[in-house]
Amino acid sequence: MHFPLLDVTDVKIRPIEKGGSDRKFYRIRCSPNQTLILVKYNLEREENRHYVEIAKFLEAYGIRAPKIYFHDAAEGLIWIEDLGERDLYSYRRESWLVRRAFYESALDEIIKLHRVPESVCVEMREHLPAEFNAALYRWEQRYFFNNCLGRFFKVSESKRKELAALPSLREIAKRLASLPRVLVHRDFQSQNVIIQNGQANLIDFQGMRPGLAEYDLASLLFDPYVELSAAERSELIGYYRQKQTGNGRRVNGQFDDTLQLCVMQRMMQALGAYGFLGLVRGHQHFLQYIPGAMGSLRCIVGEIEDLKPLASLLADLGSSDLSV
Repeated sequence: MHFPLLDVTDVKIRPIEKGGSDRKFYRIRCSPNQTLILVKYNLEREENRHYVEIAKFLEAYGIRAPKIYFHDAAEGLIWIEDLGERDLYSYRRESWLVRRAFYESALDEIIKLHRVPESVCVEMREHLPAEFNAALYRWEQRYFFNNCLGRFFKVSESKRKELAALPSLREIAKRLASLPRVLVHRDFQSQNVIIQNGQANLIDFQGMRPGLAEYDLASLLFDPYVELSAAERSELIGYYRQKQTGNGRRVNGQFDDTLQLCVMQRMMQALGAYGFLGLVRGHQHFLQYIPGAMGSLRCIVGEIEDLKPLASLLADLGSSDLSV
């Protein structure tokens, strides 16, 4: 009815099994050259309702993302462009020469988002989830303590409460919340970047909200799904800084410190998600990413003077068997 030009005589429907979202994705193949993606979303989750508005916003600002063909709000169905199956993650074993071009393309797209004027952020607010504030940063920390340290590592409740109450964690949340915000993807990692014709496209962007650009950078460069070397991360940070400076955006000396704290926050959020999705939702494949993310968090926390009690616990956990 909505796609009269499609050949529907031999339609093939295949579920796309990816991520821990409550949305369902299907690839609809009508012919070798005619494919669509169907998204079925949960009507009860507010952020799912705003996916289409955010997609239209991204298109208006020239940020590559799947085109929206049709939205049935009553049924919670969205028909979108099929950009293919090759995400940034699928290139993880290619040479750095190949991967670097794709990572730079991904950074080019996220920079477009980060430089959207603040006035537009205000206009979009009704379609976005709650902004990154001190309460959200504290929620990420508690998410880690409860679902990773508690559920996965079986750290006692009393010990978790003691560590979660460290004044420095509260101060980090306040400090990050006090910094100027831009629009961020919120889950900017390798499986949410589709590569089509050598160009990066953003997907799974319904969590977009005002936050810190460094949080998106931390999400991509310390992505637990992909192992980047310190040299590769340094190249990409340099690329991001150079591009922002070229766009007239001042990247000051605070950048490195903010990035470090955002890496800590992002690793806590990811580890909390892996524990919750793996042990509560039953998606056990997420548990395999805990060791890598813990390694990144251990390094970052070990460099923060006022988090020594947490660093000591993470070091003890690191000496135990993390195989899953």
